Amino acid sequence: MAILSECAESREERVLPLLSPQSRAKHDLSKRRDTIPLFYAEMQGEELDRRITAAREVLGEKLVILGHHYQRDEIIKYADYRGDSFKLAQLAAARPQAQYIVFCGVHFMAESADVLSAAHQKVILPNPTAGCSMADMANIAEVEECWDVLTEMLGEDAGIIPVTYMNSAANLKAFCGRNGGVVCTSSNAPTVMRWAFSQGKRVLFFPDEHLGRNTALKYGITPEQMVVWNPKNPLLMEGSEEQVEQAKIILWKGYCSTHMRFSVEQIAKARADFPGIKVLVHPECRQEVVATADLYGSTEYIVRQIEQAPAGSQWAVGTEINLVHRLAEAHPEQLIFCLDPVVCPCSTMYRIHPAYLAWVLEALLEGEVINQVSVDEETAHWARVALERMLSLA
Repeated sequence: MAILSECAESREERVLPLLSPQSRAKHDLSKRRDTIPLFYAEMQGEELDRRITAAREVLGEKLVILGHHYQRDEIIKYADYRGDSFKLAQLAAARPQAQYIVFCGVHFMAESADVLSAAHQKVILPNPTAGCSMADMANIAEVEECWDVLTEMLGEDAGIIPVTYMNSAANLKAFCGRNGGVVCTSSNAPTVMRWAFSQGKRVLFFPDEHLGRNTALKYGITPEQMVVWNPKNPLLMEGSEEQVEQAKIILWKGYCSTHMRFSVEQIAKARADFPGIKVLVHPECRQEVVATADLYGSTEYIVRQIEQAPAGSQWAVGTEINLVHRLAEAHPEQLIFCLDPVVCPCSTMYRIHPAYLAWVLEALLEGEVINQVSVDEETAHWARVALERMLSLA
């Protein structure tokens, strides 16, 4: 590969001198291991920082590192771009000179980046176990089963339009693409839902029940016009067959474990402790939390509201703790704190540790791609169809 001839000398000069002879031997063996070598796992923060910085310098424009808003500070400081999942995938696709896209996020995000990137670009997820509990609550077999049951129950002219949240696997995005459906983000969900009802009679919304319900209520759909599909026990769908026939939206029983931590009681305490405080939450929160808050919106919306607020503003925020802490540090002229008093970062996002980042970057210097995320072409094609439908609505 060209990268070897261009950076072999600088690799020796910048990185290997940091290792003892014993450590070099361990490093050479690490390339052939499927899990992170103990050598990296035991490395101290300062050494990890030196290695990551050196590797980034050597790789130059061949590398782009993406950091999701929910990442820890020790990772976000290396990111060329930070943002939500779809924004980051688009930014990576706009960097054709980058041969390697290292996505410091979770698996579905890396899949989206692979779907949108060029054929010569390789997407890497530093820790392959970094998944998303919500995304895992809907798989392709369960969605196809739901589709078949609803079609049999409601008939071929049921007019069901599938809508999947961005927080889903590529094959679910492809399912929507093949079946006249679309992808949505937490920002554009109302626009997407409006489009979906212009195309059919009903919406099947997965995998987040709460974003679906909050969006449907904003659209004007009443609770009586919603039913919930339980993929773990379809026979116990929340609603009779008659209710299903009358329903305008079928919600998937899935949720974000981080946003489920926020409660009406937390909001009441924040207002009691800080009279006049503004409560700002994410639409993945339960409906009663969203209804009690002053404002709600996507991660980007939350960031924008705080960035535009005047000095002296006070915010109790219902979203992931790393982002809230980062906003508080960036805006000391405002009072900003997380609604949940228990520090609880997104556990799967937290699996991206600097040791994993150092491991995959140093492997690239050796010409080896570790933990690549690759979506097969047919799945990628139909996922792009669903994504392009969404983008056409902007």
